[in-house]
Amino acid sequence: MDNMDETLTTYMTTVTDDAENGSTDYFDYNFGSSGMCERQWVRVFRGHYEPPLFWIIFILGAVGNLMVVWIYTTVRNRLKTMTDVYLLNLAVADLLFLCMLPFWAVDAIKGWDFGTGLCKMVSAVYKINFFSSMFLLTCISVDRYIAIVQVIKAQNLKKKRLFYSKLACLGVWCVSTVLALPEFIFAQVKPDTSGLSFCTLVYWNNAYNRTKILVLVLQICMGFCLPLLVMFFCYSVIIRSLLQAKSFEKHKALRVIFAVVFVFVLSQLPYNSLLIVEALQAANTTITDCTTLTAVDVAGQIAKSLAYTHACLNPFLYVFIGVRFRQDLLRIMKMCAGGLGKGGLSKMQPVPKRPSVLSDTDTTPALSL
Repeated sequence: MDNMDETLTTYMTTVTDDAENGSTDYFDYNFGSSGMCERQWVRVFRGHYEPPLFWIIFILGAVGNLMVVWIYTTVRNRLKTMTDVYLLNLAVADLLFLCMLPFWAVDAIKGWDFGTGLCKMVSAVYKINFFSSMFLLTCISVDRYIAIVQVIKAQNLKKKRLFYSKLACLGVWCVSTVLALPEFIFAQVKPDTSGLSFCTLVYWNNAYNRTKILVLVLQICMGFCLPLLVMFFCYSVIIRSLLQAKSFEKHKALRVIFAVVFVFVLSQLPYNSLLIVEALQAANTTITDCTTLTAVDVAGQIAKSLAYTHACLNPFLYVFIGVRFRQDLLRIMKMCAGGLGKGGLSKMQPVPKRPSVLSDTDTTPALSL
């Protein structure tokens, strides 16, 4: 569904009933005489708009997430909490996701020249890391909820929480792999009238596009609604706990919470809203005006690109704002600037002992603490 060449509204009503080769997310734009809108310029728009943006997201995201992995693998005893484990897995997931963007950037310019096998693999790997990123963000909010609101439980489970976090990460990757199966099953290379081929999803041809609707609903529910509901609940309770506390500075923590939720909603809500429109269009064609169709297509491309920016924002939202992580980063930068010395990075001083779970540092939710 999230391939770069999909369109949100493909068929007019007169064409939907005549499909012969199954339902697909991509069709040629210039079959005006067949009842479809002439929207070739949408392809041109995508070819000019997406590649530079994807390369910017790729570069910024790669630098940020590689730095996260570098610090986690350089600083001794860095993986001490559940959130640390989630953040490391989140960085890996974002890096794998970012590795798929160059393929889509090339696809937007000159079509798909990498074959069906790589089309399936790239689509599936992308979707695995899309879901895993959303689930890991959800796990981080749950961990912060336990650490801040359920303080006694967090202390009692202190030794087991690290094991539980690794188990949760394993479950996240397994569930994400299962949810990505539609990408592996339906991804195909399809030609258009210009002679170019594109990697897209071709769904089974069944009544009312049930297969496509099921895939879309699954993505909307598992990739957005469920994470949003869990994050909203956890951070709402955390905010209430912070407002009731009197022994530490809470304003910075509250600002970070609002920033985390705001960026998540801002980047994901427009795209998932258009997925809902697409699901409704697949179930019962409601948009037949060509101007509206092309406007929805362009909006879909922009919303999709906005959703992808989350991969390069995660390191800054969930890591670099963290007091402890920022101290580690500055320490490494000073050592690199002044020379590694005899001991090298492997001999870095251990991370200072964590403050209590009610400190301002530890209540900065969803951060590397």
